[in-house]
Amino acid sequence: MTTSVSPNVGTTTWNIDPAHTQAEFSVKHLMIATVRGHFGNVSGTVAIQNDDPTTAKVDVSIDAKSLDTRDEKRDAHLRSPDFFDVEKYPTIGFRSTQVERAGSGFRLTGDLTIAGVTKPVTLDVEDEGRARDPWGNEKAAFSATTKIKRSEFGLTWNVALEAGGVLVGDDIKITIEAQLAKAS
Repeated sequence: MTTSVSPNVGTTTWNIDPAHTQAEFSVKHLMIATVRGHFGNVSGTVAIQNDDPTTAKVDVSIDAKSLDTRDEKRDAHLRSPDFFDVEKYPTIGFRSTQVERAGSGFRLTGDLTIAGVTKPVTLDVEDEGRARDPWGNEKAAFSATTKIKRSEFGLTWNVALEAGGVLVGDDIKITIEAQLAKAS
């Protein structure tokens, strides 16, 4: 007699806590200053088999309309078809494909989708630890960083500067501070 084991046996699911998660980016402006922004609405899950972080399946959705750079005109332009085209592409997504140990942290590889273009990216991830909140809920926190080229995602709008260079840099630094809540 053979028995089958459910693929979900030993799976722990963690939900991203949007109130305690930050997805931020930075880019050069005029080739000299750094502009920072963040997305205020991040959701998703992390599913782990048998408490082994290298088995993590990460699925994240970011509301592109929740973009905030502290400048309403710039935010409106970034939401337009010149950049994120949020009416056509309301979410930015990430789905992991691999997790591997890297020193004291991890390298999380997956598919990032921005404005309908999907490209593989790798994030350097640090485990910030686990704790119980005052109500007994188990929490975990992670920080992650990566760099992408916005042009690879079709975000190519720019203005040439009279003295040389461009208005908006191509290199984007992404920083994520995520707190997860263990699903009951």
